[in-house]
Amino acid sequence: TMPLITAPHLESPDDFYADLIAAHDGLSEDESHAFNARLVLLLANHVGSLDVLREALAAARDGARQAPGS
Repeated sequence: TMPLITAPHLESPDDFYADLIAAHDGLSEDESHAFNARLVLLLANHVGSLDVLREALAAARDGARQAPGS
C-alpha cells in the first residue's frame, strides 16, 4: 500500500475547483451535503486502500482542527 499523497499532485487544481463549485450550483444545503458524501464515497472506492483512507481521514481531521476560525 502506498502512503497518502499530501504534496500537490492534482492535475489542473483550479479547473477541478471550478468544476466542484459548479457541481453545487442550484443545490440546496442538504443536496450539497449529500453530493459531497457521494463524491467522497466514490473517491474512497477508487482509492480502495483502507490504510490510505484512514490516513486521509486523520489528515482531514487534523486539518479541520488547525483551520482558522475552528
